[in-house]
Amino acid sequence: MTTNPIIEFKHVSKSFEDNGQIILKDINFELEAGKFYTLLGASGSGKSTILNIIAGLTDATTGDIYLDTERINDVPINQRDVHTVFQNYALLPHKNVFDNIAFPLKIRKVDKAQIEKRVLEALKMVRLTGFENRRIQKLSGGQRQRVAIARAIVNQPKVVLLDEPLSALDLKLRTEMQYELRALQQKLGITFVFVTHDQEEALAMSDWIFIINDGEIVQSATPVDIYDEPINRFVANFIGESNIVTGIMIADYLVEFNGKKFESVDGGMRKNEPVEVVIRPEDLRLTLPDEGKLIVKVQTQLFRGVHYEIIAVDELGQEWMIHSTRRAIVGEVIGLDFEPEDIHIMRLNETEEEFDARIEEYVDEEIVEAGLINAIEEENIKD
Repeated sequence: MTTNPIIEFKHVSKSFEDNGQIILKDINFELEAGKFYTLLGASGSGKSTILNIIAGLTDATTGDIYLDTERINDVPINQRDVHTVFQNYALLPHKNVFDNIAFPLKIRKVDKAQIEKRVLEALKMVRLTGFENRRIQKLSGGQRQRVAIARAIVNQPKVVLLDEPLSALDLKLRTEMQYELRALQQKLGITFVFVTHDQEEALAMSDWIFIINDGEIVQSATPVDIYDEPINRFVANFIGESNIVTGIMIADYLVEFNGKKFESVDGGMRKNEPVEVVIRPEDLRLTLPDEGKLIVKVQTQLFRGVHYEIIAVDELGQEWMIHSTRRAIVGEVIGLDFEPEDIHIMRLNETEEEFDARIEEYVDEEIVEAGLINAIEEENIKD
């Protein structure tokens, strides 16, 4: 990803000797400075363990961890240039807002005038100017969260680690804080590593997402690529809703499922290779039966506020979920239309490395072919 990563994991594993439980399995990644990264996974997947290893709160069983090219496996917590925002904020209840934010600066024996200047700057950044003397017990959940973030950035660390810091907030405040955190990270230019199990949160805030499952990185990519190009059934199901059916890749750009052949935009697979086909619910459009690529019968319908969630079944018994702003009628037969780019093809049991290699090779082939075509056209023009 970069020649000089701010954080690097090399073959990092974590297990417990007493019961043999394996938490992390050969984790490798590089994080670029100044980006917003998210570790996304279900509870127990290992994402918080990765965060704790970076912070020095737990040790890796094997492998090496680097911070700004320095190996930090044996570097004490207080000597690592990172700061963690915990889920419960870990604020000091007997100190006011100013003293909570100033705490890491006082530990480092920063000059008193400099402490006051930096604390006031941090308060301004998190929109808490004037709260310096407020007691922690008098703050709302959102205000406490801002204090914790201010304390994390006041030291100007190389990396800020955030362990599900928004999980205790109500939905409206949580959404507001997503915008604020993202804007703050971009303003400061500090690397943020954010842990969450909330898919929408990860998609909204991140430059890059790591999907963690059972101690392994299943896929890592931009939010758009994670959503549009899930590597396997787990990712497709974990990131949003998906319709997944089995199919056959007849040839490049042509896939067969539900007994019909459809144009697609995917290629680079073997002829007649078994695959899984993903179509997102929002990419299915309601139409008349004779105008649809699929014909289905509406089974149920729920109003979700911004759209209707419709469950319908085709003539083969395959269930389809549709998200539409148009209302359907339970029991009616309708058509479903979609475009070739709405069809995503997944290879069965493909690893991320195989996925990347296939896409890279496929793209290279397209570039070569395009170059040959241009050359031929130029020769034709000359002739």
